Amino acid sequence: MTVTPLVRVQAEDFDAGQEAQELTRNRKDVGALVSFVGLCRDEAGTLSALELEHYPGMAEAELTRIANQAIDRWPLTGLTVVHRFGKIPPGENIVLVIAASAHRRAAFEAADFLMDFLKTRAPFWKKEHLVSGEESTWVEAKSGDDDDAARWVNT
Repeated sequence: MTVTPLVRVQAEDFDAGQEAQELTRNRKDVGALVSFVGLCRDEAGTLSALELEHYPGMAEAELTRIANQAIDRWPLTGLTVVHRFGKIPPGENIVLVIAASAHRRAAFEAADFLMDFLKTRAPFWKKEHLVSGEESTWVEAKSGDDDDAARWVNT
């Protein structure tokens, strides 16, 4: 069975439960469903919003490429990736990954792999808008994210 990932980049919020239902509707081959939802933090009350920018077309293509790598590595029966852009206030959803497989290990590892590579390779830029009204600043990549992604290179 060929698995085609569902990849969306959108400004609108998403419903993780509804997305999971769509992925598994009328399916009898799914034994495990692993989901990850990334939320906007308030950074100890200092952040009023996180603004995510992207290049339309390029972001979808890169997310699809990463999703297809996961499909090639693990025996997945389905995969959904949704990433938001725009100004997102604390507490709201940013990213969703749902990996479906016959068995849990493949679903867990595929979801983990996807998040590691979305953090390091997806073409999104983040700007913090502060409650204090100070000038907004771009968020630098964290070296820990690169370390997390590096563990998949030779495995």
